[in-house]
Amino acid sequence: MATEEVKKVVAAKKKEKPAPDPRDLSIDPATQKMIERSRELEVETIFDRAQKMKPCNIGVQGTCCKNCAQGPCRLPLPKGGIEGEDTRKGLCGATASTIAARNFARMVAAGAAAHSDHGRGVAETFLAAARKEVEDYKIQDPKKLIEIAPDFDVETTVEGENGEILDRDIDEIALEVAERAIAQWGQQEGEVCTAKRAPKPRYELWKKLDVVPRGIDREIVEIMHRTHIGVDQDFENLEHQFTRAAIGDGWGGSMIATDLQDVLFGCPFPVRSSSNLGVLKEDHVNLVIHGHEPLLSEMIVEAAQLPEMVELAKQKGAAGIQLSGICCTANEILMRHGVPLAGNFLQQELAIVTGAVDAMVVDLQCIMENIASVAQCFHTKIITTNPKAKIASGDTVHIEFDEHTAFEDAKKIVKLAIENFPKREKEVIIPDNASELIAGFSYEAINYHLGGTFRGSYTPLNDNIINGRIRGIGGVVGCNNARTKHDNDHVTIIKELIKHDVIVLTTGCSAIAAAKVGLMTPEAAKVYCGPGLAEVCETVGIPPVLHMGSCVDNSRILMAATEVVKAGGLGNDISDLPAAGSAPEWMSEKAISIGHYFVASGVYTVFGGASLPVTGSPVFQNYLFKELENIYGGMWDFEADPVEHARKMIAHIDKKRKALGIDKARERVLFDMAARREMEAA
Repeated sequence: MATEEVKKVVAAKKKEKPAPDPRDLSIDPATQKMIERSRELEVETIFDRAQKMKPCNIGVQGTCCKNCAQGPCRLPLPKGGIEGEDTRKGLCGATASTIAARNFARMVAAGAAAHSDHGRGVAETFLAAARKEVEDYKIQDPKKLIEIAPDFDVETTVEGENGEILDRDIDEIALEVAERAIAQWGQQEGEVCTAKRAPKPRYELWKKLDVVPRGIDREIVEIMHRTHIGVDQDFENLEHQFTRAAIGDGWGGSMIATDLQDVLFGCPFPVRSSSNLGVLKEDHVNLVIHGHEPLLSEMIVEAAQLPEMVELAKQKGAAGIQLSGICCTANEILMRHGVPLAGNFLQQELAIVTGAVDAMVVDLQCIMENIASVAQCFHTKIITTNPKAKIASGDTVHIEFDEHTAFEDAKKIVKLAIENFPKREKEVIIPDNASELIAGFSYEAINYHLGGTFRGSYTPLNDNIINGRIRGIGGVVGCNNARTKHDNDHVTIIKELIKHDVIVLTTGCSAIAAAKVGLMTPEAAKVYCGPGLAEVCETVGIPPVLHMGSCVDNSRILMAATEVVKAGGLGNDISDLPAAGSAPEWMSEKAISIGHYFVASGVYTVFGGASLPVTGSPVFQNYLFKELENIYGGMWDFEADPVEHARKMIAHIDKKRKALGIDKARERVLFDMAARREMEAA
């Protein structure tokens, strides 16, 4: 019997397709090398699992409903399309458009919950700091606090006894902002106050459509209620509610997270660093920080610099301590401290495969359970830190984050990594791939770069869009997806945009992809950009691709767009701007929430990669892809081919330029002094 079983296994292996060439799976040389090594060591990674497991065709279309125990009800799109799609029904009678809209709404709810819960955690820590209940967190950027306080209806000045206007105590302001911020999650009526930051016409449109979120949590809970069996069965009505929740994410929870992180840890300004697996150092203790929240990682950065920690590392035989990051925690500590990027989402297992990672500390979001399995093949310690994100498999260590003991927790983590350094078992092989980058472009930093300390303004950007040197603005964000070639679509789209003079604002794993191929240095402009954008980048001294932070920091892109509107000359609302958004390799539910709050903000938003789960309902897809533009001025689109994807964005930008009357090339005139005097006299 055993012999027969062996024969079956051998026969099954013969039928298996040969593993794809790593060059077909990723454009990144470091990733290719580590895929090859993982195969040699028989360590399974996501790249292997993606070949073995194919996606469900009906799930991909968005028309599989498992919201009750009578299903799952599967409504495949008939070959050749469908005219009367509502003839397809689940057991309860739900049509394809209802099922697709419910599934889409639930993705928005989950994505909004993830980013907004991140914001809640930051707000809770900020409140503890404002109450002086913690020693490790203090206000690092009082200027930013003063700037955001009015948005929370908090006064920054007070009238003195003699009628003079006096500055309020900064601690009083911090406490009121903290209390007002935390209230945005639980309030049941009124409006999420930060929604008023949108351009006035946008805010008034939301008011008219009744989609201003009442409370961040309320809108998410209401989606879950409406999508329960037998509740909301009108896809337009469902869209109304998931728009509320998405706005509550982008203009609420995510924006508040970014603001309060800036106040606590400092508003980012340009910093030089490097990216890719080559940042790991064989002779150093390598501690990789992975996840999304910067609350603990800020403390780890500080703890790793302590003289006693560096000395302990040397006692264990290391030359020092090397911190690096994966995913958006990486982007957070990069933006403020210049900590190098080890890689993006699909590289988290591969970092461990180098054999050089002594510990990987994770908080929450985008963490693969399989890192614990890969770590068992090496000496790497996986350290979980958040009660919401434990890993059951593997030999993980849990050191729970507590804002009251944050620095002590961080020291424990750094010490554990150091003590693990001598336990390396396998040969260390680190790819020699690392690229320089400049990150830290908050919307405040862009303002400074364009106009300096005393004349900071977005007007130079607007002027160069109006005169045509810059064609428009592209926001390229989002994840990696193992169903597409790693990093390929991000890089192809970004290169196509900057080649046609579209400046790119980027966050998250997309930003890391761009950094790895050298698109985030000013020198890149001469190599990759059209002549207009190259000239602007050279003059101002910025890269053509601006790293604006983690995925929660997409709110920075919204605020940058708002600043462009305020600067004038390009319309009255975000929907008027020659701008477009993109998520080339989207993967998570957060991406759907992000995409929709950009659409609701008036941005044409194109998703790429494997699919968008709406194709099984042409009626609902048409509503998202066409009809929403008549309502919000923004709409969804999907394009898998990255070059065509970029061209769709450029075509939309050109359409907006034409509507603004700036589509004609303007003659560039060099004024002599006589001409300048005539202008001044006029």
